[in-house]
Amino acid sequence: MVSIDLTLHTGLHCNPSPIPSRLRHQQRRAASSDSNDQGTPARSNPILDEYRRQHGNAQNTPGGPQIAPKAGDIASSSIFEDDRRTQQQVAETSGAAETKTGNTPRDPQNMLRVLDPDPNARERWERKKVIQALKKGGRLTKEQFVKRTERKHLAKSENMKTSVKKLGMLARQITGKTLEEAIVQMRFSKKKIAQEVLKHLESARDEAVVMRGMGLGHLSATEAVDAPSMPPSSASITGIQPFSTAVPSSMSPLDIELKNGKRHTVADASKIYVEQAWVGRGPFGQLPDYRARGRVYIMRTPWTSLTIVLKEEATRVREWQEKEEKRMKQRKDNVWMPLPDRPVQGPRGQWYSW
Repeated sequence: MVSIDLTLHTGLHCNPSPIPSRLRHQQRRAASSDSNDQGTPARSNPILDEYRRQHGNAQNTPGGPQIAPKAGDIASSSIFEDDRRTQQQVAETSGAAETKTGNTPRDPQNMLRVLDPDPNARERWERKKVIQALKKGGRLTKEQFVKRTERKHLAKSENMKTSVKKLGMLARQITGKTLEEAIVQMRFSKKKIAQEVLKHLESARDEAVVMRGMGLGHLSATEAVDAPSMPPSSASITGIQPFSTAVPSSMSPLDIELKNGKRHTVADASKIYVEQAWVGRGPFGQLPDYRARGRVYIMRTPWTSLTIVLKEEATRVREWQEKEEKRMKQRKDNVWMPLPDRPVQGPRGQWYSW
């Protein structure tokens, strides 16, 4: 309109100058807005319509119903609103029960594929165990009974920068000792690697207490009666009563003999001791060794790990009881019986005279 007025007033009839592209774009946007204001429908965007239809975004459109905001909820303009609405629609349409860890839903079918990948094999294994229990009448084998009534913990250390020979001497030093005594030995040892062994012993002690419940002390007299103990198989032969982990605090100490022949007094059956300790060879490192005339040799530095097995004193007492039962049984079976007092009958010869 401005150009037309100027032409009428000035009387100049010239070709209009070319309009820049940016100006043309602004004119198009203004024309589209004018058409919308005048009631003319604007051109629709099929991609945007499809997105709104799939994600249910129509309910937040100006024409659709408005969702009342809740206290502490995220705003409708948040970037996480579409994801949450999609999860709600999937949960409503599927109708399957889902478990959540935090705000992340989990599909039970996917979890079942991981936890139970072969249901037929699991059913066969359960059927096999039920049949075995029925055949044995519910009785446990000796190994099963020991595993149920006695505690055990295995702890393997990380690789230590030492050799097998050096660490093997410390492993033999702590084998058979109580855990407290082994810690004291490593604390005052002059060996350099003894400090690493000390840290491993303390870590294994903490794991045994927390994970296995070992070394928690005596139970009361009432709990000791209800606790399971070793069946008195040959108590009538040896006269030794079974020694259980659950021993009342009023029980007197028990003097036993260890495997190496030394005597040991057990006052607390739940006390932890080092039953086994062995070393394992690890990888070899490389260290340069600078020599004369510019030569460089490569030294192979060894790395070694330490593995210990912790048990309670009740295990040593049980082993001593079994040893005593076996010894008493052999003594009863192989006892010497004197021959009857009767004359000896034999051939008479020149070398025999009666």
